[in-house]
Amino acid sequence: MKNDCIFCAIAAGEIPSFKIYEDDLVLAYLDINPMSEGHALVIPKAHSQGLFDTPDEMLAALVQRVKAVAAHIVKTLGADGCNILQNNGEAAGQTVRHIHFHIIPRRAGDGLSFVSRKADMAALEKLAAKLKLA
Repeated sequence: MKNDCIFCAIAAGEIPSFKIYEDDLVLAYLDINPMSEGHALVIPKAHSQGLFDTPDEMLAALVQRVKAVAAHIVKTLGADGCNILQNNGEAAGQTVRHIHFHIIPRRAGDGLSFVSRKADMAALEKLAAKLKLA
């Protein structure tokens, strides 16, 4: 493998993948460790580490393809919906330092869940004031 980044190597065809969409800028392929049937990854062919260093033009093109691929997967598989995930940094679960989106098809009662907890409303008010963009 001449690429240090596994996703760059996949995009370059150095590592085989189960492609479901490809154009000049983007590649979408099935995840080899799927959370559900049809779980796919969408990556730009050009390397960018994460959301914060990805040029806006690349990100806009990438998200357009994510939308189209997700709609196609949901329709083709007859899924009830999908989760679209994008992790940034090791603490957030990003294991490959190449921006990518997960499309995870969902079915009612499939058992996948994201656990949340009830927040303190006063704490949320303070946090919102701290995070508010000017």
